[in-house]
Amino acid sequence: MVSRHGFGPRKGDNQPLGEFSPTGKFGRMFPHLSPFTPSIESLTALGEAMDDLDPNGSDGDNPDVPAGYTYLGQFIDHDITFDTTALQEILVDPLALRNFRTPMLDLDSLYGSGPDSQPYLYQLNDPDLFLIGTTNKEPGLGDPSIATELPNDLPRVSSGLATIGDPRNDENLIVAQMHLAFLKFHNKLVAGLRDGSIQPITPGLSTFAAARELLVWHYQWVVLHDFLPRLIDKSQLEQVLKYGRKYYRYREDPFIPVEFSVAAYRLGHSMIRSDYDYNRVFTPLPGGVTPATLGLLFTFTAKSGPRGEFSGVPIPSDWIIDWRRFFEMDASMKVGLSRKLDPFLVEPLKMLPNVPAPNSLAVRNLIRGRSVGLPSGQSVARAMRFCPLSKADIAQGRDGEVASKHGFDTETPLWYYILKEAEIQGQGKRLGDVGSRLLAEVFVGLLEADSSSYLKQNPEWQPVLPATTPGTFTMVDLLNFVDDINPIGDKPTEMS
Repeated sequence: MVSRHGFGPRKGDNQPLGEFSPTGKFGRMFPHLSPFTPSIESLTALGEAMDDLDPNGSDGDNPDVPAGYTYLGQFIDHDITFDTTALQEILVDPLALRNFRTPMLDLDSLYGSGPDSQPYLYQLNDPDLFLIGTTNKEPGLGDPSIATELPNDLPRVSSGLATIGDPRNDENLIVAQMHLAFLKFHNKLVAGLRDGSIQPITPGLSTFAAARELLVWHYQWVVLHDFLPRLIDKSQLEQVLKYGRKYYRYREDPFIPVEFSVAAYRLGHSMIRSDYDYNRVFTPLPGGVTPATLGLLFTFTAKSGPRGEFSGVPIPSDWIIDWRRFFEMDASMKVGLSRKLDPFLVEPLKMLPNVPAPNSLAVRNLIRGRSVGLPSGQSVARAMRFCPLSKADIAQGRDGEVASKHGFDTETPLWYYILKEAEIQGQGKRLGDVGSRLLAEVFVGLLEADSSSYLKQNPEWQPVLPATTPGTFTMVDLLNFVDDINPIGDKPTEMS
């Protein structure tokens, strides 16, 4: 018997708790639906069939979602979840999943516990400001002519580890550079508040608190009005905002539903490219040295990079990102795109390094869904009063043949179902019914649970910082405000 207080007994047959799970736990949005637990062998076969066979083909690109939103999604995920549990432990004890990050869109992944409790994140002589790191003294191997020691890396200790609120934001170079952009965003807000060019939302706050409120509210707006509408059916988000949530419910404190964290929000794995047009040096375009492969993007980080004599950090200056290649910022430059939302993952994700077997990310995701007792996609669709995908829908394609062979056309693992639904209903450009509703309910619910969020404090509030379209705010506007779009320039002579 599970107590309504505390975390309950630890047994291998436990499933994640339901709506009334205490803060700090992952829970279930649909606790009354039966877990779907097919064999490991069948899940392995399905996962191995989820390969993107033409990872650089334009037919697999999503024309509606620039590549930067893949990593904005990862940055958001690190803000609301922090699961440190190993896969093997979860297989034995599903209740071992603990959410050590407050499940709110409050950027504690950036701010930590603030300058009083974690002063090492901030400047010693001016704790209103974040520390900013510099690039490597040694020239890069891509273009050694680029000047060294530019203020364009995360702050780091002597070991190379980043001094940031969430170390996972140093797992790959794109999300690391995004974290850096948010640090600089805060620092520019502090400067604007001090010189009077920016006004606080709430009068009387300290400079630090006023900057944090401005940043968090504009970030929340980006999540709700820029990020989500690109990935989900907008009508689902509009319904939740207008009529309220139906399925994501909690009594006092919010929890992270496993249907969201282990299935729906793993949509980003299908969006990842095998290589990127990163800057003028690391690009597949003419004039570049080499594309920015996933392997290289992990190399130039401390958390995922190599150990030993070679260290990819601080990053060489030729590895500073050019944001115009990731977001629609310059009409004269073709922006890189994410891959479609479908059941296919690029090859590097099939052979993850430095992890215990299975090495395939698709297989790992499917096994994790089984281990935490996720219901089938059809069960969730019916619970949400959607018409489930038909057997013929599931059986489409080479992946569908494998799914059908193992009976997954009748009952389907939830993560795979959501990606298949996106392929069928959203033509790979957005999520379908179930995936869209899950994301809409959870994100709106997390904002409504946060007494300091703009949606709770002032739902009629509109962004006040400079924007391409006044009264709104996008990730492009955030990066334009930071004004550090392409520090190394388009040519060696243009370097700032």
